[in-house]
Amino acid sequence: MVSTSNLSPSTHPLADIIYRLENGGALLPDSPENVMEVVGILKSYGVVLDAYWRNLIYISEHQFLVLFPFFKYFNGEFSIGKLLRHWWHNRINYEFAEYCMKAMLWHGGGKLDAYLDTQEFCDRAQQAIQAKLRGNPLMQGVSKAFPDFLIEQVRQMAYYSVLGQFWRVMSPIFLTLSDRYDRGEIKSIPDVVNHVLQGLVRAADKPITYAVNIRGQEYELIPKSAGLTFLMDAAVPYVEAVFFRSFPFMGTVSYNAQARQIPPEQERFSYGALYADPLPVGGAGIPPTLLMQDMTHFIPDYLHRFYQRTPRGETDLRVKICVSFQKSMFCVTTAAILGLMPFPADTPDPEQRKKNRIYLENWMDRLLESRLISVQVCEV
Repeated sequence: MVSTSNLSPSTHPLADIIYRLENGGALLPDSPENVMEVVGILKSYGVVLDAYWRNLIYISEHQFLVLFPFFKYFNGEFSIGKLLRHWWHNRINYEFAEYCMKAMLWHGGGKLDAYLDTQEFCDRAQQAIQAKLRGNPLMQGVSKAFPDFLIEQVRQMAYYSVLGQFWRVMSPIFLTLSDRYDRGEIKSIPDVVNHVLQGLVRAADKPITYAVNIRGQEYELIPKSAGLTFLMDAAVPYVEAVFFRSFPFMGTVSYNAQARQIPPEQERFSYGALYADPLPVGGAGIPPTLLMQDMTHFIPDYLHRFYQRTPRGETDLRVKICVSFQKSMFCVTTAAILGLMPFPADTPDPEQRKKNRIYLENWMDRLLESRLISVQVCEV
């Protein structure tokens, strides 16, 4: 435990959580029940992410500039049986992966967003566009009439790829967490956070690149020379767009500007995973419901039994899953906070601890209206 005796007491409303972080804790309180919930739900999430990232990468590489990709969710393995299961919704809901991708694309930010606006990217994209449109006079005419249209489609394809690359790293992190829990190696919430943090650190400098193959020739759209890396250019924008901002859920608020139910500035959006009310999330028409439905198929037996013992049993299963999922995302957020902290949490230097305190208070400002207070109590 780090001594904070020479620091003035924090006046922040979430001061207790700040102190916990300073002393090796997490945003989520440590308890055997919380550990079980978080590991169990991340086991299910890891399986779902494995399916999501494979489809995102498939779309970015094999559905490049296919404007009506009717079979993009089949990963190149189309059959009548799969189509019937698709229509019957007996499948993974890849639409949620696209929902997250569009949140990243719309909110932008970071070096990835900046690179996609450079002349270098536009030139590379034009080369790929011309190769793709060869022999297609209709689309060549559309491209000439609306020169920015296909460029924007290529930008979107880049986000498909980047999100796929991000989840390709996160999926095994969550699955190996479950394996370690089963072996008795993960016993506390700080253990969970440290496992995720170490995974992020190992992958931090992993290059983010993107290329497509058109008629046997490879076109690099995001080359290694662009200098994009996993942590700062994929993980951080993802947390910002999906954990914090996201989109208002249609049907729950008015998009009418005169109604003023939605902030006029994107940076004031707070509809992300850390803020969402689990009750509407458990209902139809809300995008995260697709993720909760996907995770119902893969929750481990011990978590399933835990849900069954609650007063409503499985009648509100998706709501319960959302609560557990938010707890797990506060653990992932803790890993991100600690990984980006200016100085180590256990630094003995008083000035460094003061700067860490300011850093943590700024984070808590953003989390004041989130579900952070609600998850301080073990409930599903």
